[in-house]
Amino acid sequence: MRKLILLIPFIALSSCATLFTGTTETIQFDSNVEGAVVEMEGLEVGKTPHTMKVKKSFDGIVTISADGYEEKKFSLPQSFNSIAILNLFSFPGWIIDFATGALKKFDRKGYEITLDKITLDKE
Repeated sequence: MRKLILLIPFIALSSCATLFTGTTETIQFDSNVEGAVVEMEGLEVGKTPHTMKVKKSFDGIVTISADGYEEKKFSLPQSFNSIAILNLFSFPGWIIDFATGALKKFDRKGYEITLDKITLDKE
């Protein structure tokens, strides 16, 4: 029984980043063209202005496009989620945080994208 009580803190601290910060973050996408299409990995997810929850495991390309404008493609930069350090020596905690993407956090919570008009050069 005593050994079980000693294990409780280690179990409670496993997968700290997943428990404390979750596996998604809210990100806002906006552009100078209202109603521009927001795509993630080629799949339309909304139109600007658009706010959505993005899985921290997302490591793909976001595209903003509108008729008559050049499309913009960009990634969502991420960095290490320092809360994960609370896993200490809990190997299962590191595995869970890695599998859920909770080891990372998005560097920015909002993107204001400027789309340039397509110009037709006549020669």
